[in-house]
Amino acid sequence: MFEMLLSPRKAERNPWEMFFVGLFYASLSFLLVNIFFSRDAVLAKYSGILLVTFSVIFSLPFMYYLIKNEEEKNLQDTGIFRVLKQHSKALSALLWLFLGFVVAFSFWYTNPFGLFSNSAQSFKAQIETYCVINMPQNFESCVNQYQTKGSAIATGFVPAKEKIFTIFSNNMGVLIFTLVFSLIFGAGAIFVLAWNASVIAAAVGIFAKSEVSQLPIGLARYMVHGIPEIVSYFIAALAGGIISVAVIKHETKSEKFWDVLHDSLNLIIIAIFLLFLSALIEVFITPILF
Repeated sequence: MFEMLLSPRKAERNPWEMFFVGLFYASLSFLLVNIFFSRDAVLAKYSGILLVTFSVIFSLPFMYYLIKNEEEKNLQDTGIFRVLKQHSKALSALLWLFLGFVVAFSFWYTNPFGLFSNSAQSFKAQIETYCVINMPQNFESCVNQYQTKGSAIATGFVPAKEKIFTIFSNNMGVLIFTLVFSLIFGAGAIFVLAWNASVIAAAVGIFAKSEVSQLPIGLARYMVHGIPEIVSYFIAALAGGIISVAVIKHETKSEKFWDVLHDSLNLIIIAIFLLFLSALIEVFITPILF
């Protein structure tokens, strides 16, 4: 039923509608996890993963047909800018879906209606990821503080070069993961989208100190570097999809295949550049603006 909410072809015509689909899927996932699994002695420990899993399950039908539609275009044109232009509407639809996820997860992290005793527990894995990246020297205290929505803790000074390296290397791992997923199963890239949306949402909630009124500032803070970062993942997924289609269509021995491979490598280079740019923005520009 949910896969009939919006077709991929309609999403390409009106990409912004995917924002509301993302809001709905993420909110439904959060409610399901907290209603059915929060009291389970075992599954409650993995609520952060379950949150992403349900979002992925809801989104898979749409993602599958979107990738299928895009794959039909892959070998029709060559040239780096033509490829990007050809898939720009699909990338836009995915970006709106991602923003919907981020807004919904951030909203539920604050638990504005007091429906759940500690909604931050639903983001346990995401909080741990946030602490690994931002507070590796105080990981345990960071996790304990933010899982109970505590106040910020002192982290000590981290050199800019070290922070850039940590952020970039972590994001490169995600980029490679996205590329591999798209090569094996194009629709699997939705897992990377949902996971990163939930991690950013936890960071937004932490920055906003779990206050709904502070969420717009928190969202703006993380979207400054978050948008080029997530776009780089989408571009990597697109590059993997292009290669997989060329292989599936038995083009590996033709000259066309090498043109496609060349375009895919250009896309990957652009994705890496955007990823490094987002790390620089996160370290040098975001702290100045916020």
